[in-house]
This record gives sequence, C-alpha cells and structure tokens, in this order.
Amino acid sequence: MNPSEIAAQDLADPEAFLREVAQPCRPVVIRGLVSTWPVVRAAARSPLDFKDYVLQFDAGRETEVFVGEPGNAGKYYYSDDLKGFNFARSRMSFADALESIVATSGRAGQPSMYLGSLPTDAYLPGFAALNTLPILKKGIEPRIWLGHASNVSAHYDTFDNVACVVAGVRRFTLYAPETIGGLYVGPLDHTMAGQPVSLAASAPPDDERFPLFREVREQALVAELHAGDAIYVPKLWWHQVEALSSFNALVNYWWDAFSIGPDAPSVGLLLSMLTIAERPYAERQAWKAFFDHYVFRTNGHPLAHLPPSQHGVLGPLQPDNYEKIRARVLHLLRAG
Repeated sequence: MNPSEIAAQDLADPEAFLREVAQPCRPVVIRGLVSTWPVVRAAARSPLDFKDYVLQFDAGRETEVFVGEPGNAGKYYYSDDLKGFNFARSRMSFADALESIVATSGRAGQPSMYLGSLPTDAYLPGFAALNTLPILKKGIEPRIWLGHASNVSAHYDTFDNVACVVAGVRRFTLYAPETIGGLYVGPLDHTMAGQPVSLAASAPPDDERFPLFREVREQALVAELHAGDAIYVPKLWWHQVEALSSFNALVNYWWDAFSIGPDAPSVGLLLSMLTIAERPYAERQAWKAFFDHYVFRTNGHPLAHLPPSQHGVLGPLQPDNYEKIRARVLHLLRAG
C-alpha cells in the first residue's frame, strides 16, 4: 500500500499543513516540496556540485560518522548476538566526512559511510535561510543526513517529522503505531542511534522467529521519494529508510506539532512504565480504564455532564490548568 499524496502547491501556509496533513496523524507524501531549493539544484548537477554548495556554509565542526564494511551493503545494524554493532564509529570534521563520502560514492569495494541528524544552524550556519520550508512555523531547525546507499532499520520518533530528499532516491516503509506488538522491538537502551528498532522488519521475509510480523508486513505503507520530494511521518509511526542511490542527502525537521507545553508525551510513557507496568494484571486493567476515561477520553470529555465552569483541572489546559497540574506532578515526584 502507498501513503496518501498531496502536491506542494496545495499547502499554502503552516495552518493548512497542520489542518490537512498533520492533524489526521497519517503519513503523507508531498511531491516537489523542496524542488526549488538551491541545494537540490546543486545536487541534481553532481555530488561534487552538492559538496561545493554545502561547504560554503561549513562551520568547521567535528562529527561522528558510521563506517560499514563493504559486505554490509550499508545496513547499519546489530552484531549477530545483539551485544554489539556491525559498523564502526569514527570522528572527523564535517568537511572531511563529506569529501570522503563524495570521493568514494559509487566505487565498488569501499566502506559505506553515513552521518546524520546534524543541526544545520550549528554545522552549516546560513544554509537554512537559503533553503526554507514555509509550510512549517518559524523556529523549527533543520537537520542534514548524508551518505552512501544505506538501510536504516525501522524505528519510531517521538516528534513529528518532515523529511525532504535533497539528493538520490529514498524508500520509506512505514508501520502504524498499533502494529508495535508484531514488530518484535529490540532493546530500549542499547540502540544504534538512540531509538529502538524493529528486529522483525530487518529480518528476511518469513523469518520463523517473528511469526506475528507476517500480518504486519502486509499492512506496511511504502513510498519512494526522489530529490525534491518530502514525506510527513507522524510521531510514533515506525519507518525504515533505505537510501537507494550511491550518494544521498536528506534534510529533515523534527518538532511536536501539537505541543501546548514543555513536557513530551514520551515522559508520561516512561513514568507510567515505572509506576504501573509491573503491577498485577487486574490492577493494570483498572488503571487502563482510568487512562481511557481521563487521558484518551474514548467516550468524550470525562466531565461532559457538568457545566464547563465546574470542570476545574479537567477544563482547558491553557492558560491556567497546565501549570497547576504540572506543579502538582513535580511536587509529588519530589515528595517521593
């Protein structure tokens, strides 16, 4: 199956993007969103032109680079025993890393290289001002990802994501949050780059270790993006990202599209794991009923039977209730 698509010209401003793309919390491909960027035009000429364009902004900083043996075919993953990884990490300047990636692009028998999640404001000051994304509100900082052909294992992010292909071709394979039970997730605190990955999605088809994944695989959404295209990936959607060309570049934007305060939902998840996860099954079910009622509100607002003036802390979080509840939570944590 393919995710839905929308043309870039149909998104006039950030409000339209939030309403038409982000609000439904489903992946959306946006064709041609960044096709007019100067960096996309430079990459279309050649990797060397891309390099020359990008290095004019270089701040001279050092970064970490993943380096994989040629036999790994750009798949950065665990070692067979899950205790280590099948790639090395190297420190070098951004300029040297880019030079090496471009110089070895398309050459057989060379190690694969990959660097990512570099804030452009820190590494390439001035880049974002010339390669802008008007559909997002100001202040959302872009990040850049560069490398050879690669396969990044299916993982989720706790932020909304607009990923823009600058050079090469990328294939996104996406799995909905509710498929998590069939993805056979790896360790939470021993990961390649911060987020846990699906072991099943990285395994060969019909791997007998992951029988529940067979049905999940059939539900995947697959999108192939070319330079200038972008995709919106909602938070908690699992996505495997394959860079299919010998040289690839991507710029992405992470932010919480519906944040109303400084606290992330993932913090609430971790706190619930700490306080609820290992209680007896019957008690967990009781707490689940309360979460459904007060947090997920599956049957509507929990105090809909009362006048709004009597909703108290269950009234609108802003402007006052957010800080009241937050102060109470912090007080209780300190008291514990």
